[in-house]
Amino acid sequence: MSIKTKDWTAQINRMPGAASFRTFGTVTVAHTGITPKLVMSSLQDKSFDLRLELQLENSNDISLQVETDKFVEYKKMGNSNVTCVSIFYEGKLLHHIDKVLITD
Repeated sequence: MSIKTKDWTAQINRMPGAASFRTFGTVTVAHTGITPKLVMSSLQDKSFDLRLELQLENSNDISLQVETDKFVEYKKMGNSNVTCVSIFYEGKLLHHIDKVLITD
Protein backbone atom coordinates (compact mmCIF):
# COMPACT_ATOMS: atom_id res chain seq x y z
CA MET A 1 0.00 0.00 0.00
CA SER A 2 1.45 3.39 -0.93
CA ILE A 3 0.82 6.34 1.33
CA LYS A 4 0.56 9.97 0.22
CA THR A 5 1.65 12.61 2.72
CA LYS A 6 2.47 16.31 2.66
CA ASP A 7 3.22 19.44 4.69
CA TRP A 8 5.49 17.81 7.32
CA THR A 9 6.87 20.08 10.05
CA ALA A 10 8.96 19.47 13.16
CA GLN A 11 9.04 22.12 15.90
CA ILE A 12 10.73 22.60 19.25
CA ASN A 13 8.97 25.09 21.53
CA ARG A 14 11.31 26.55 24.16
CA MET A 15 8.89 29.13 25.52
CA PRO A 16 8.81 29.13 29.35
CA GLY A 17 6.02 26.94 30.65
CA ALA A 18 5.29 25.43 27.23
CA ALA A 19 8.46 23.48 26.42
CA SER A 20 7.60 20.75 23.94
CA PHE A 21 8.44 19.00 20.69
CA ARG A 22 5.95 18.22 17.96
CA THR A 23 5.86 16.83 14.44
CA PHE A 24 2.81 17.15 12.25
CA GLY A 25 1.65 16.71 8.68
CA THR A 26 -1.15 15.55 6.43
CA VAL A 27 -1.82 11.94 5.44
CA THR A 28 -4.17 10.94 2.61
CA VAL A 29 -6.19 7.91 3.73
CA ALA A 30 -8.35 5.59 1.62
CA HIS A 31 -11.62 6.40 3.44
CA THR A 32 -12.98 8.53 6.27
CA GLY A 33 -12.94 5.63 8.76
CA ILE A 34 -9.12 5.53 8.89
CA THR A 35 -7.33 7.59 11.53
CA PRO A 36 -3.57 8.15 11.20
CA LYS A 37 -1.39 8.21 14.34
CA LEU A 38 2.30 8.94 14.93
CA VAL A 39 4.00 6.98 17.70
CA MET A 40 7.59 6.81 18.86
CA SER A 41 9.34 3.77 17.42
CA SER A 42 10.87 1.26 19.82
CA LEU A 43 13.95 1.41 17.54
CA GLN A 44 15.90 4.57 18.39
CA ASP A 45 19.59 5.23 17.83
CA LYS A 46 21.87 7.35 20.02
CA SER A 47 21.70 10.41 17.76
CA PHE A 48 19.13 13.18 18.03
CA ASP A 49 17.26 11.77 15.00
CA LEU A 50 13.79 10.88 16.29
CA ARG A 51 12.24 7.82 14.65
CA LEU A 52 8.43 7.82 14.47
CA GLU A 53 6.03 5.19 13.11
CA LEU A 54 2.90 6.09 11.20
CA GLN A 55 0.02 3.81 12.13
CA LEU A 56 -3.39 3.68 10.48
CA GLU A 57 -6.32 2.72 12.68
CA ASN A 58 -9.59 1.53 11.14
CA SER A 59 -12.88 2.24 12.87
CA ASN A 60 -15.81 -0.15 12.60
CA ASP A 61 -18.15 2.75 11.89
CA ILE A 62 -19.75 3.35 8.52
CA SER A 63 -17.50 5.65 6.52
CA LEU A 64 -17.39 7.36 3.16
CA GLN A 65 -15.30 5.46 0.60
CA VAL A 66 -13.41 8.50 -0.61
CA GLU A 67 -9.75 9.51 -0.22
CA THR A 68 -9.49 11.99 2.63
CA ASP A 69 -6.65 14.19 3.92
CA LYS A 70 -6.24 13.92 7.69
CA PHE A 71 -4.02 15.86 10.09
CA VAL A 72 -1.61 13.77 12.17
CA GLU A 73 0.57 14.94 15.08
CA TYR A 74 3.11 13.59 17.54
CA LYS A 75 3.73 15.78 20.61
CA LYS A 76 5.91 15.36 23.66
CA MET A 77 6.07 17.87 26.50
CA GLY A 78 9.41 18.92 28.00
CA ASN A 79 12.78 20.04 26.68
CA SER A 80 13.97 18.56 23.41
CA ASN A 81 17.21 18.37 21.41
CA VAL A 82 15.80 16.62 18.32
CA THR A 83 17.72 17.65 15.18
CA CYS A 84 15.73 15.66 12.59
CA VAL A 85 12.79 13.27 12.32
CA SER A 86 12.42 10.06 10.31
CA ILE A 87 8.86 8.83 9.76
CA PHE A 88 8.39 5.17 8.85
CA TYR A 89 5.39 3.21 7.62
CA GLU A 90 5.47 -0.60 7.63
CA GLY A 91 9.25 -0.56 8.18
CA LYS A 92 10.02 1.72 5.24
CA LEU A 93 11.12 5.35 5.39
CA LEU A 94 8.13 7.48 4.43
CA HIS A 95 9.53 10.97 5.05
CA HIS A 96 12.58 12.63 6.60
CA ILE A 97 12.52 16.10 8.17
CA ASP A 98 15.96 17.63 8.54
CA LYS A 99 14.94 21.20 9.42
CA VAL A 100 13.46 21.59 12.90
CA LEU A 101 11.82 24.93 13.67
CA ILE A 102 12.76 26.36 17.06
CA THR A 103 10.45 28.77 18.91
CA ASP A 104 12.23 30.69 21.66
